[in-house]
Amino acid sequence: MLGATGTVGQRFISLLADHPWFELAALTASDAKAGKRYGDVVRWHLPGGLPDRVADMNLEATRPEVDAEICFSALPNEAAEEHEAALAKAGHHVFSNVRTHRMDPDVPLMIAEVNPGHADALERQRRDRKWTGSIVTNGNCSAIHLTLALAPLHQAWGIERAVVTTLQALSGAGYPGVASLDAVDNVVPYIDGEEEKIEQETRKFLGLWDGQAFVPAPIPISVTATRVSVRDGHTESVSLSLRGGPHPDDVKACLRAFRGPPQELKLPSAPERPIVVLEQPDRPQPVLDRDLEKGMASVVGRVREDPVLGVKFVVLGHNTIRGAAGASILNAELLAAEDRI
Repeated sequence: MLGATGTVGQRFISLLADHPWFELAALTASDAKAGKRYGDVVRWHLPGGLPDRVADMNLEATRPEVDAEICFSALPNEAAEEHEAALAKAGHHVFSNVRTHRMDPDVPLMIAEVNPGHADALERQRRDRKWTGSIVTNGNCSAIHLTLALAPLHQAWGIERAVVTTLQALSGAGYPGVASLDAVDNVVPYIDGEEEKIEQETRKFLGLWDGQAFVPAPIPISVTATRVSVRDGHTESVSLSLRGGPHPDDVKACLRAFRGPPQELKLPSAPERPIVVLEQPDRPQPVLDRDLEKGMASVVGRVREDPVLGVKFVVLGHNTIRGAAGASILNAELLAAEDRI
């Protein structure tokens, strides 16, 4: 686990502590923390408490010689630039939550149910870079939940254009995150770089790997990103133009029916329902719905006609579980099950 002490690193640890396939072999942090007991260094933020076995592990410096086949990365961006490629070159399979390599032309940006075929790019990645390992990335937390909701609709009808406004939780900014006087009684209508990431990554998710390069989906997507005073759970208001103008009931049926390889293979972290559709007029709500399917689902509600584009709905997802650590772990499970790593 690379970057083990941060918010996303802690979420990785909570999900991996009793994982049936993967065993935590090493925890890394900055050189200043290396050699120290994890429980003495970390300020644990998650409910349930720090697992005793993990608390007693000593932190290591991040280095290519780390004794692990798979590396889950929650490193700061600068550290990811320094270490992730070096680890892949040394033979490690890096599953990264960091933005550093997401848009690289030979690095899969994956949601396990949506675009598992993008893992075919690993053949080119290893050949061209002369790596024995690999890098696979998961996306921005809002882009993941948005794409999970868009993917079945794009497959069924084709998306012509999309307009999205996000209401993103405070935990998306890490810890300590947004200053309390900026967050309380307020909505911040700007998150640096977020709108561009959501637009670009969603098109890459929904695009193709043609054997040589990624071809982004040619969908105009307009995003406004805001920060709201919610602890966990990103909410997004989505309006779409779909070819053929399907009825909202057909849209809901399509979303409910969506499944992918993780469900077919019954992977340990796979939600039974990757998309949960609610009928109540005031749902989804973060405090009530972010933990559905153990935080691994995108929760959709208020599916209705849009007088401008055709259809609109609200999607909610847990930003540090399926929007971060859980997405990386599910990607690793899928590639392990398919003998790609």
